[in-house]
Amino acid sequence: MLDKYPSEIRPFYTMPCPNDDRFSNSYDIFIRGQEICSGAQRCHDPELVMQILDKKGIEAGDGLKAYIDSFRHGISPHAGAGIGLERVVFLYLGLDNVRKASMFPRDPNRCSP
Repeated sequence: MLDKYPSEIRPFYTMPCPNDDRFSNSYDIFIRGQEICSGAQRCHDPELVMQILDKKGIEAGDGLKAYIDSFRHGISPHAGAGIGLERVVFLYLGLDNVRKASMFPRDPNRCSP
């Protein structure tokens, strides 16, 4: 498991670590050297999101303004994670290509079944 990724390489909506804002409250879980899960605490404070956007040099255009304004109505602290099930199956079965673990594999040359 990798914990506390550097904030500069995480998306703007990832919560900075309260003890050291150079790092973020985020993690990745690995099996056999392959990432199978990513997760993070999301930033729920609209003022902090604005500070992070400024620090990253990102303009808060119309789409981001609506996103940030939604937090002004109150939102609880929250987090999430995503597990790559195809990667887990690929590693568990010892397959030579992750596409073999997906019913409908996608890549730039194949966007539909």
